[in-house]
Amino acid sequence: MSAPEKIEDHGLLRFLTCGSVDDGKSTLIGRLLFDTKTILADTLSAIERTSQKRGMSAVDLSLLTDGLQAERAQGITIDVAYRYFSTGTRKFIIADAPGHEQYTRNMVTAASTANLAIILIDARKGVLTQTRRHSALAHLVGIPHLLVAINKMDLVDYSRETYERIKAEYVEFARAIGIEDIRFIPLSALNGDMVVERGERLDWYDGPTLLEILEAAPAAHSEHNEQFRFPVQYVCRPQDSANPELHDYRGFMGSVESGSIRVGERVTVLPSGLTTTLKAIQIGGADIDEAITEQAVTLLLADEIDISRGDLIVKADQAPPASKQIDAMVCWLAETPLDRARTYLIRHTTRDSKAKVAAIAYRLDVNTLEHVDADRLAMNDIARVSFKLAQPVFADPYAKNRSTGAFIIIDESTNNTVGAGMIVD
Repeated sequence: MSAPEKIEDHGLLRFLTCGSVDDGKSTLIGRLLFDTKTILADTLSAIERTSQKRGMSAVDLSLLTDGLQAERAQGITIDVAYRYFSTGTRKFIIADAPGHEQYTRNMVTAASTANLAIILIDARKGVLTQTRRHSALAHLVGIPHLLVAINKMDLVDYSRETYERIKAEYVEFARAIGIEDIRFIPLSALNGDMVVERGERLDWYDGPTLLEILEAAPAAHSEHNEQFRFPVQYVCRPQDSANPELHDYRGFMGSVESGSIRVGERVTVLPSGLTTTLKAIQIGGADIDEAITEQAVTLLLADEIDISRGDLIVKADQAPPASKQIDAMVCWLAETPLDRARTYLIRHTTRDSKAKVAAIAYRLDVNTLEHVDADRLAMNDIARVSFKLAQPVFADPYAKNRSTGAFIIIDESTNNTVGAGMIVD
């Protein structure tokens, strides 16, 4: 008997769905969950009964996301909804963020961890202001791959001419704002054409289905040759008098934000600048030879160096520069406006620094993409802001490293997160 064929695991893909009202976003998510057989039997029975009560001949898959719609109808503050599903080759996390302008902060939050965004367009309406805004925000927060899904093709008789016209209009807009990695797909979320199954009514489209694109999309951290970054979260010093071997144990715990490291490599600790050799890497007490991106590990060093939470361990020849002033694109999250006279706390990886606003270069109009003069920031505003810091941070530009190029802004009096920033060159 021959051995079963090994299926390649493409890893986890986090992606964002965004679209204007009634573009079919809820139906698309429902179709993905339904056709990948992710829906539990009792959930399917419930939406079948509800669909029948509404006089529908087919199951209304948008009901799977009705919780979010109900919140909107009640005027409740809407948060990001996450949904999970998997196929034979990959696991997925869908970030379902509302697309209204007043929920810009929610979309930025959802997009911050996504590696792909599906921009949904109604084939009857074409490229709208909200389409441009969603695309610009996705580009701003560094989502490397955009998939433009032209939906409701069933309502335009599956017209190839309509699809090509919308595609050409979007390409012209994308070129103007610098979006490069774009794919297009025509589909009908309602009928399932080109979502998971190809269907029979889009035979003129010879590209992959939506699910095939998602399954083959590059994994996170694969766009750049990211350098090793390990912010120290905790210093482990076991206190066990019965075990003398642990007396000199000093492990530095945290997550590998980017890059990889092997035992025996030379590392530098910041801010001290001292260099040593990586003696061991452990996970759950077991030794491993290499630590890679997103692994939570404990590092042991060959020399005793004074290290504490907030320090950064990097490869010896890859230290980022220290900076006490940073320029960043900031999304203001709080209802209380930014106060230029106040001191805030900037948290970059595990390191905190007091900060003052040095200047607001401009505010971005998310609808027109114009730069507008501003001396204050209100909730949902996005602006380019300069900060002066009391203690230096060791940061990479966000365009090169989304993990160490980002930070949050904290109100010291309330300990609330009031803003999120992306460091620019």
